[in-house]
Amino acid sequence: MIDKLLPYIPISSKKALEQLLNNYTFHLKIVNGRKTKRGDFRATKPIASITINNNLSKEQFLITLVHEIAHLDTFIKHPKAKAHGVEWKQNFQRLMLPFLNNHIFRDEILNPLAKHLINPKATTDSDPVLSTKLDQINSKIDNDKYFIFDLKPGVLFTLNNRKFKILNKRRTRYECLEISTNKKFLVRGSAPVKLISN
Repeated sequence: MIDKLLPYIPISSKKALEQLLNNYTFHLKIVNGRKTKRGDFRATKPIASITINNNLSKEQFLITLVHEIAHLDTFIKHPKAKAHGVEWKQNFQRLMLPFLNNHIFRDEILNPLAKHLINPKATTDSDPVLSTKLDQINSKIDNDKYFIFDLKPGVLFTLNNRKFKILNKRRTRYECLEISTNKKFLVRGSAPVKLISN
C-alpha cells in the first residue's frame, strides 16, 4: 500500500507510515477532492474502508490519513466510543507522534500542528492557525487571494465561484452575505478567497 501513497505523502514519512499501516487491515481509496470533507472512515464489513481526497498537500494528506486511521484504531478497541471523543483524541495523538518532526513537516506547520494535537478537534478547520498554514500550501495562495480574516466589513469577494460581502465577525467565523441569493452564511476566518475589485 505504501507505494500507492508515495505521490501523496512527504517522502520522509514513508518509513513511519509503513510501520503504522502494517498494524491495520483496511481498504484505502484515494478519491477526487470533495468540498465537504478531506477524508472519511467507514466501519464496513468484512473490511473497514478509508477514503482520502487526492487534491491535498502532502502534509494535509498525511494528517488526514492518520486522522482516519485513528478512527479505525478507536473502532477496533472501543466500538461504541464517540467519533471524536476522548478515545479518538488519544489515539490520534499517539499515532501522530512518530511524524512530529521537521524532516516531515515544514517548520511553519510543525508548531501549530503540535499545539493542535494537545486537544485535537474533529477537523483542522477548527484550528485557525493550523488551517491557515495548511490552506496556504493547499491553495498555493497568490497575490490576489486573501483570507476572510484579512477583510474588513463591506468588502466583496468570491468563494467557490460565488460572490459574497463580508458583514461582521462572530465568535470564530464571519457572517457573509451571498450577493445572488441575499442569504447569510458563516464562513471560517481561514478560508482563502479572491477579492472583487470595485
